[in-house]
Amino acid sequence: MTTEEKTTADELAAHPVTASFHGLLFDMDGTLIDSTNAVIEHYKKIGEEIDVDPEDILKTAHGRRTIDVIRMFRPEKATWEYVRALEAALPETYGSATPEVPGAKDLLNQIMSKSVPWAIVTSGTTGLVTGWLKVLGLPKPKHLVVAEDVEQGKPDPAGYLMGRKSLGLEMKEKDVLVFEDSPAGIRAGKAAGCKVVGVVSTHSAEQLKLAEPDWIVKDLSKVVIAKVEDEKVVLEFNVVADSLSN
Repeated sequence: MTTEEKTTADELAAHPVTASFHGLLFDMDGTLIDSTNAVIEHYKKIGEEIDVDPEDILKTAHGRRTIDVIRMFRPEKATWEYVRALEAALPETYGSATPEVPGAKDLLNQIMSKSVPWAIVTSGTTGLVTGWLKVLGLPKPKHLVVAEDVEQGKPDPAGYLMGRKSLGLEMKEKDVLVFEDSPAGIRAGKAAGCKVVGVVSTHSAEQLKLAEPDWIVKDLSKVVIAKVEDEKVVLEFNVVADSLSN
């Protein structure tokens, strides 16, 4: 079966799901924006500068903080000053070649118009995140959790735990949904006690399924806000049928 045939089969097998949550948490790269080309160029540059094969770096990099990736190969080079300078240049350099994930802007605009509690929890630095949002014209949330805010990056749950707390939803009985595109991010969201939607962009549905998200969607155009009631947002989304973890 070709990739095109498999995609069509998955779409035909998809089914609708309705679920409600007190708040929403979004990863950035690969979930809201398709920064694949920029990330590849980013790690090519890092590989050249720290004398490591970029292909080796890219095998483990996605979903992880740049500083953690560098620590794996050249701990002595892993400084925030170095990382911030590298990442701050990415949006301006690659913004024209970095599209939003389909449906991202529309979903975020719905969230903003209905005053749904939300935050971005990302492995990127402050300059990288704010730069992407500005270049792509995406709404900026009131709350951002970035690489510098936590001691350990994804798959550690610290970022998503901080995201829950920023929304005042740290209590276990509060239902929080995470949108993620990487196995490391999915595991972080689950470990933080959240439900997780895996977004097929940087990884296949089969790869995401191994991290055991609650649902998997093709992209964010498959997610809509049905209504907001009783302090919860009701979402409707088309789930890839064979991606459920239970």
